[in-house]
Amino acid sequence: MKKPFKVKILLVDDNENNLMSMKSIFSGDNYAIETANSGKEALKILLKEFDFAIILMDVEMPNLNGFETASLIYEREKLKHIPIIFITAHGHGDENMFKGYRAGAVDYIYKPIRPELLQAKVHVFVELYKKNYLLVEQEKKLLATNRNLELEIKERIASEEKILKLNKQLLENIDMLEVKNKELDCFAYMASHDLQEPLRKIRIFSDRVSSKYGHEFDGESKLYIDKIQAACARMQNLINDIFTISKISNTKEELKATNMNQLVDEVIAEIDLMVSDSKAEIITDKLPDLQINKSLIKRMFQNLIMNSIKYAKKDTPPVIKISSKLETIQLGQKNRPTKFCRIYLQDNGIGFDQQYAEQIFTMFKRLHANSEYEGTGIGLAICKKIVEEHHGFISAKSEVGVGTTFTISLPVEMSAVTEQQKVADEV
Repeated sequence: MKKPFKVKILLVDDNENNLMSMKSIFSGDNYAIETANSGKEALKILLKEFDFAIILMDVEMPNLNGFETASLIYEREKLKHIPIIFITAHGHGDENMFKGYRAGAVDYIYKPIRPELLQAKVHVFVELYKKNYLLVEQEKKLLATNRNLELEIKERIASEEKILKLNKQLLENIDMLEVKNKELDCFAYMASHDLQEPLRKIRIFSDRVSSKYGHEFDGESKLYIDKIQAACARMQNLINDIFTISKISNTKEELKATNMNQLVDEVIAEIDLMVSDSKAEIITDKLPDLQINKSLIKRMFQNLIMNSIKYAKKDTPPVIKISSKLETIQLGQKNRPTKFCRIYLQDNGIGFDQQYAEQIFTMFKRLHANSEYEGTGIGLAICKKIVEEHHGFISAKSEVGVGTTFTISLPVEMSAVTEQQKVADEV
C-alpha cells in the first residue's frame, strides 16, 4: 500500500525569527516545512525540488526581493504551478501590488501575521494541491490502463489472426491426421524400444564399472555411480509411463462385464510384496459388476493403491478402504439421466492441501520432492486418462495429516453413454 504523502511548504524570509514564527503556526498540521533565508537559497532548493504545494515569501529581502525571486522561479516550466503568497510588513501601492501579481503572486498577507488567517489561506491551496495530485495520479493510472488495453487489443488481434491462420492450417491438414497418428505410434515405439536401448547400456556398463572397480572407489565415486543407477531406474519408469499413457486411447479391447471384486483381488495379489512390506490393510466392500476394459481399470486400481501405500504416514500402517455407491447423474441438460457407479478409495495417508486436488491429475505434477517420494508424476494422469476413456470422471478430496479419498465414477451401462456422446458430437 502506498504511504500517504506529506504536503511540502517552502517558507522564504531573511529573518530567522519570522521563519520560526511561521513554522510554529503550522506545527499542528501534517506538513513538511522547508525554509530558505534568501531568494537565492530558495532558488537553490527549487533547482532540486519542485513538488511544493505553496511558497510563503517575504517581499523585502536583500539582494533578491520577493518580486524578483518569484519572477525567476516562474521562468522554470516545472515551477509555474506553485502558488506564491507574498508576506509584507507594510502596504504597497496598487502599482506594487500589480507588480506582485504580475510576478506570480496569488495573494498578500500583511504583518503582523494572524495565524488563523494564514492557516486558512494555506489550507485552501493545500487542498487544491491534494486534489490536483490525486487527479494527476488518476491520470497516470488511466494512461497506464489505456496502454494496457491497447496492448491487450493488439494481442487479441494478433491472437485472432493466429487462430484464423491455425484454423486454415488445420483444415488443410485434415487429410494428414492418419499420418500424424502413425507418427505418434512411431514415437511410442521409440519410447519403448529405441530410448530403452541406450538406457540399458548405461545401466549395464555402470553395473560393470561398479562390480569391477567398486573396491577401488572412494566414497564420492561410489555415490556418483549410485546416482547414475538411480537416475537410470527413474528414466526407465518414466519411459514406461509415457508409453502407457500414449497407448491408452489406442487400446481397442472390447468392454466386458467384469467382477470388480475379483479384479481388485488380482491387483492386490500382483503387488503383494509392497502390501506386506508396508503392512497395509486393504478392505474391499462388495462392488457391482461393470462393463470395462479390464487391463486399463486394473492398471488404474494398481496406481491408486500403490499411491496410497507410498504416501502413508511414517510409523502408521496404511489402511485402504474400497467401497461403492450407485447414483443417477444428469450429464448435460439435453442428455437423459445416466446411472453411474461411484467407487471410493479412501486411505489414512499424509494427505494434501485441497487446493491441489485438480493439479495432482496433471502430467508430471508432484506435490513432494523426488528425494521424499519416488515416482514419475504420471501415475494419477494415467488414472484420469483411463477413467475418461470409459466416459467417467475422477476426483480427489484430501486433508493434510488425515488422508485422501479418490472418487472414480464409471457408467453402469457404457452403451447408453456412448450413444449420448454420438448424439452430442452430431449436434
